[in-house]
Amino acid sequence: MICAGIDIGSITAKAALIKDQTLLGTLVIPTGYHHLNAGIRVFEALLEKTGLSRADIHAIVSTGYGRSSIDFADKAMTEIICHGTGAHFLNPRIRGIIDVGGQDSKAILLDSQGRVENFAMNDKCAAGTGRFLEVMARALEVDLDRMGEFSQRADHPSKISSICTVFAESEVISMIARQEKRENIIAGIHDAAAARVPSWPQKSK
Repeated sequence: MICAGIDIGSITAKAALIKDQTLLGTLVIPTGYHHLNAGIRVFEALLEKTGLSRADIHAIVSTGYGRSSIDFADKAMTEIICHGTGAHFLNPRIRGIIDVGGQDSKAILLDSQGRVENFAMNDKCAAGTGRFLEVMARALEVDLDRMGEFSQRADHPSKISSICTVFAESEVISMIARQEKRENIIAGIHDAAAARVPSWPQKSK
């Protein structure tokens, strides 16, 4: 049996195909303005990539920020539940997940069966999210995919004190003007993003 998962996030749309617990393929594209169109595009492109047709798919599950817009899905589930199920499938020992999304970040606690016990979310500000990292990558003229590579070469991470993305970007621009090492600035950005991840929630009683 072949199943499809479609995740419509605020920045990217993702699709995955699984057959009998074996991953057949994945694809990621920009979400854009229209969530349903993004879901159709990423699903059809993945089918073409894997040489499959819509008739080969037995079930489709949608998740993510725009999950409700995927009207051809058989079921919609929150990304929090999907994180728990996926993490448990990959490693049953996992009890905690940190999800840094495009517009929010989450700390998720799991029980021994991969069920969500509790979670905390930061969705009030872009600081500490994927959007925060995108803004900083653009200011530093670094490809987002290479941020980790630069950060690992830092010898003294810069200190970014602003909790607002706009003000933090101004700090970074000032650091660039002072000719601080790009690697140190990026390491400081990662430290700042990590500090803005929600604290672990208490276990549900």
